Amino acid sequence: MRSALAILLLSAAPAFATGLEIEVAGEANGTIKIDLLEDVAPAHVAQITKLAEDGAYDGVAFHRVIEGFMAQTGDVEFGGPDAEPGRAGTGGSDLPDLKAEFSDINYDRGVVGMARAANPDSANSQFFIMFQPGPFLNGQYTVVGKVTEGMDVVDAIKRGARDTGAITGEPDRMVSVKVTE
Repeated sequence: MRSALAILLLSAAPAFATGLEIEVAGEANGTIKIDLLEDVAPAHVAQITKLAEDGAYDGVAFHRVIEGFMAQTGDVEFGGPDAEPGRAGTGGSDLPDLKAEFSDINYDRGVVGMARAANPDSANSQFFIMFQPGPFLNGQYTVVGKVTEGMDVVDAIKRGARDTGAITGEPDRMVSVKVTE
């Protein structure tokens, strides 16, 4: 009876959330672990996990990094090591842009959001990780996750120009991005 109860309780437990494990190299070296929020932004999480599973994020640069604000990456079209200089941040992926999935989650330190153009429904593959709270982003950009480990690695990512965040020289890169359960 006791083992039957244990099996019943285990089968009723919620499934583990999907996450990302990002290996970073450059000025920052180490692993960033992100809990993806499928219940908050299911379409965005599905797109990010598909790109990660396909290896599209491997080798992609952190192309826009602003001190006291955020580190942006994920341009699978123009952010790779063989991309034309200066194009990183202007591309997306072969997948369609996504309709915004805004939530009431605040942009606090370690929150991961989807980058987009002026159109709220233009997020595609790029995302950013917050260094510090950015309440002006609340309800304006889709939240897709939260860093659970490796904020020290995020904090070490090479910073860009003060105004634009553009990186001079070799940027830090996501060497590999794996989907975790």
